[in-house]
Amino acid sequence: MSIGQNDVIGHFSARSATYDRSSSWCTDQDLGGLLLDITRPDSGDRVLDVACGTGLVSRLYHGRVAEVVGVDITREMAEQARPHLNRLVIAPAEKLPFDDDEFDLVVCRQGIQFMDLPDAVAEMVRVVKPGGRVVVVNLCAYGDADREEYFEVLRLRNPVRRHFFLPEDLRTLMGEAGCSEVGLHEYVSVEDIDVWSDNGAIEESRREAIRDVYRQASEAFRSLHAVQEVDGRFVDRMLFVIAEGRKP
Repeated sequence: MSIGQNDVIGHFSARSATYDRSSSWCTDQDLGGLLLDITRPDSGDRVLDVACGTGLVSRLYHGRVAEVVGVDITREMAEQARPHLNRLVIAPAEKLPFDDDEFDLVVCRQGIQFMDLPDAVAEMVRVVKPGGRVVVVNLCAYGDADREEYFEVLRLRNPVRRHFFLPEDLRTLMGEAGCSEVGLHEYVSVEDIDVWSDNGAIEESRREAIRDVYRQASEAFRSLHAVQEVDGRFVDRMLFVIAEGRKP
């Protein structure tokens, strides 16, 4: 089935009211702190938050930099970001309505899996200044040993997801989009699968199918994700990869 922009908007419109509490990583201060440590924002920077959603990334930079601009296609999500933004723009990442070389830093967390690639990341590179940075943050499988099972879990949890990644895929993507000096940083988020799958946009049958993946998981998957089961509930240690690249 082809997944279009309207499918993505519909999915996140349904999730907008409860998005911030749909995953522990959403408001994880350690993950936010790591992003700030990696990007080292300057008080004079102009920052673009692509797929800003409810402003979870924007609020990290608001008040620390000269300007934070948010862009998203789902208005119901993005309107919640306004308190953390100097400006909000409703537009697709593949056609950013900004001039070349406009921002010092472009950040996109958990957005690229819904976008046309590498076009969207190439747009992020286009609008950042020479010497500026593009930072992409996304959940990844640990490697070949867990990719099939984990990608199925991600597909079931979010039926509008278009792309799935291993860590090195992000380095390749950033390089193909025009970044140089691409570095990868890792962060592990601990998620209660019953909480994580209850996102308000999928039916119970999908949540049960996710539980089945964990019930039947291979030893390799269980080991890499350090899966714990307590009273029929599963806890997963999910891998985030932060890919940081510079515009030449």
